[in-house]
Amino acid sequence: MRIILDGMGGDNAPEEIVKGAVQAAAEIDHEIIIVGKPEAIKKELERNKYSGNRILIEPAEEVITMEDSPVKAIRRKKDSSLVVGLSMLRDGRGDMFVSAGNTGALVVGARLILGRIRGIDRPALASIYPNINGGEPGLLVDAGASSESKAKNLLEYALMGSIFVDKVWGRENPEVGLVNLGTEEGKGTSVTKDAFQMLKESHLNFVGNVEGRDVPKGACDVIVCDGFTGNVILKLTEGVAMSVFKRVKQALKSGIKSMIGGALVKSNLMALKDEFDYEEYGGAPVLGVTMPVIKMHGSSTAKAVASAIKRGIPYAEENVVDIIKEEMLKVEEYIEIEEE
Repeated sequence: MRIILDGMGGDNAPEEIVKGAVQAAAEIDHEIIIVGKPEAIKKELERNKYSGNRILIEPAEEVITMEDSPVKAIRRKKDSSLVVGLSMLRDGRGDMFVSAGNTGALVVGARLILGRIRGIDRPALASIYPNINGGEPGLLVDAGASSESKAKNLLEYALMGSIFVDKVWGRENPEVGLVNLGTEEGKGTSVTKDAFQMLKESHLNFVGNVEGRDVPKGACDVIVCDGFTGNVILKLTEGVAMSVFKRVKQALKSGIKSMIGGALVKSNLMALKDEFDYEEYGGAPVLGVTMPVIKMHGSSTAKAVASAIKRGIPYAEENVVDIIKEEMLKVEEYIEIEEE
């Protein structure tokens, strides 16, 4: 298996990207192809004292920044690490593409270069969402690929998320919930009301509407919402978690008794912190495109890069994309199939 890695995408590229690739290469038996400026990548490989043969370099001299317009960048920066990497994936030179670059550009590029799965109107980001009660995490779909969604898009997200949780996480018949401002069937906007009916009539294990306060409690396996709502949920959770842990740390250092107590619960606190640390999860698959693509956090460190590579491998190996393609052909009674 060959993993194509965007060496120039993200706030910490290429330093942390290359470092993460080196860490991952020490733990997996697959090749990693880093796409980007050769000299910069070679320099980082030397800095990390890498002397193996599992990391290769593919030249790409341009960089798509976080400020670039997604559509313009994909069309004009043909020699960017993101476009070159996606093109390599399309041409069969790799099995999975991983990037911490511009989210909009990645989604647009994946859609234009790789194409959408038949029946999928809009690709979605599927992000792991922790369970504060200590249970299994959920899958948040969409976590930011599209800021607006139609009712049929929400059904698509539910279908793809269910397949991912089943095939990658091994949870049969996962529970699906629709994020809404109330649990009653008649709550929400016209879009969520229509989506509720579609989900209710589908073959999915739909448990109904889920309020925001219940999302962190493990209300369901697949958490469905539009990308605007999903991204707010995700980043608000990250912000609150970081603030709470910072405050707890300050409290535990406020005196001798607090420090002693902190020492006693340190291992439990660290375990809880890891559950809410995006670096542990690495990246989010872009569901709905024809080949495996993983989106990492823009500020990913080496730890997050290594996690994204390792956790993304089952997504490619279990042929989840092909399974989604097959399942979409079975749901034409629920979704109006649009030709490309």
